[in-house]
Amino acid sequence: MTAAPAASRPSLWQRVRAWAGAAPAANADVLPVRVGGTEYRRTAATPARVLGFDQALLWVVVLLLAFSVVMVYSASIAMPDNPRFGNIAPTHFLLRHAIAIGVGFVAALIAFQVSMDTWERMAPWLFVASIVLLIAVLIPHVGTMVNGARRWLSLGFMNFQPSELAKFAVLIYASDYMVRKMEVKERFFRAVLPMAAAVAVVGALLLAEPDMGAFMVIAVIAMGILFLGGVNARMFFLIAGVLVAAFAIMIASSPWRRERVFAYLDPFSEQHALGKGYQLSHALIAIGRGEIFGVGLGGSVEKLHWLPEAHTDFLLAVIGEEFGLVGVLTLIVAFLWMTRRIMHIGRQAIALDRVFSGLVAQGVAIWVGFQAFINMGVNLGALPTKGLTLPLMSFGGSAILMNLVAIAVVLRVDYENKLLMRGGRA
Repeated sequence: MTAAPAASRPSLWQRVRAWAGAAPAANADVLPVRVGGTEYRRTAATPARVLGFDQALLWVVVLLLAFSVVMVYSASIAMPDNPRFGNIAPTHFLLRHAIAIGVGFVAALIAFQVSMDTWERMAPWLFVASIVLLIAVLIPHVGTMVNGARRWLSLGFMNFQPSELAKFAVLIYASDYMVRKMEVKERFFRAVLPMAAAVAVVGALLLAEPDMGAFMVIAVIAMGILFLGGVNARMFFLIAGVLVAAFAIMIASSPWRRERVFAYLDPFSEQHALGKGYQLSHALIAIGRGEIFGVGLGGSVEKLHWLPEAHTDFLLAVIGEEFGLVGVLTLIVAFLWMTRRIMHIGRQAIALDRVFSGLVAQGVAIWVGFQAFINMGVNLGALPTKGLTLPLMSFGGSAILMNLVAIAVVLRVDYENKLLMRGGRA
């Protein structure tokens, strides 16, 4: 028996790859096929495999959180100079934001372990819990009042905002509700009216805080899920008309809300520049100073006590000043991509006949996309001033916490989709 030629002997690298489980590719290279004088070899491409969840979506979220840490620190570094905040360290808001991200990360890991069937069973109880907390926050000495609004519950290490839980709870409850009402979804009184009543109860509690911005987001989430769940166009446009009329009445009946709208129309006028148009005018100044490439990280002037809430609602204005048009467009593209990706995961779940999971994922896309759109529109002067944070970016513990839980649930939906496509059971 003669020894095999040296060219056919597996190299050290091929033996290592064979030990690691890549033997088929190595063997294919040893056995070429010749046809008409041309030699064909099997490619050594990595075998197709399905990842456990959408890693691209996860990395975009991680990058947004990392950027938020930098920008919250940059926007809040001058806060200790303001007597209104007392004797706080320059890193006060940075540390609290980092703690919120840490708590949110742990909560997201726990949420990812919960199956979508369990979320579906928990939907009514989660909705009831959010109602209880919305009531509790209105009780004197229980809810914490800040700037005339009673929206927070003190947990010691952070303040929790029940309205953020309400967004998630309504999303889960509306998705479960549409699955249960699928057979009667064409009937207004049996399908739409009960959900409208539930949203109205949440809205009444939110307006008592007051928090019209959260109510607006919740109404859009519920309406979007009803539409995606199959409610016909006539009922959808009827609901949309009722909501628009309701918000118009709320604005018309509230003097300070009317002033915000008028200030939005002309923020630099003598009447509004030092009043309701103050924030918007300074946000526009900040973005104007940034021009194309910005003044550089840390170089913002507006954050030096000129622009109120620079680290929360108007963080995008600071980003625009320090990173210019390029920074703002990058964020817009990131949120647009993320919203589209989450929508795709939801459509994939519905295609696999997992309607509840699909509606939940698409509801998260509506939540993140709509709230980001409102915040960016306010910062850019395209929409009237509204107190809504930029998801995953602005300072705010409860908002970051619930955003991360919502993203974790979307990743769970994607994980179960891929598990079913591999022939497993979710």
